[in-house]
Amino acid sequence: MPPAIDLKTAPSTLSTARVRLETPRADHAPAFAESLRASLPGFTYITWGDRATRDGWALGFCEDDARSVAAGEDLVFHAFEIATGAYVGRLDVHSIDFENARAELGYVGDARRAGRGLMREAARAVIELCFRLGFERVEAMSDARNARALHFAETLGMQREGVLRRHERDPQGQMCDMVIYAVLKG
Repeated sequence: MPPAIDLKTAPSTLSTARVRLETPRADHAPAFAESLRASLPGFTYITWGDRATRDGWALGFCEDDARSVAAGEDLVFHAFEIATGAYVGRLDVHSIDFENARAELGYVGDARRAGRGLMREAARAVIELCFRLGFERVEAMSDARNARALHFAETLGMQREGVLRRHERDPQGQMCDMVIYAVLKG
């Protein structure tokens, strides 16, 4: 029997050469909300993207994330550029199957920081943490029409495994196909 994965042992901060990742806190909410508002035109495929304009929503989201991380239910990080302190994006490890040591990585980057590899650096750090914690597999799923998210998964070294046809509803309520990618430990 493989050792149990205990997310409560995960660090609350991670650092790479250019990015600092922190478990969400209430004081992250303004930067998170501003990032979402600035990036809203690109959130065509994110079901909760339109909520970003609601007052107080980001604070509640950050508080919920902090609670779920403290409970060991998932991992969530907000990424900040070390050189400037600018908000880079949000990464979360969710849909965790503890028994089979696998989870899904979600990512939403600030459009104003796109093209510099900061989110990729942050995501790779989170994937490496998952493997150190005992995960064997990290997946990413995205709407088959979301070319940016699919390309991002590939840049993380994930392999495309298949298409889940009519797997879930898109933000407009239509059934959509989802593409699944994964990277394996080792």
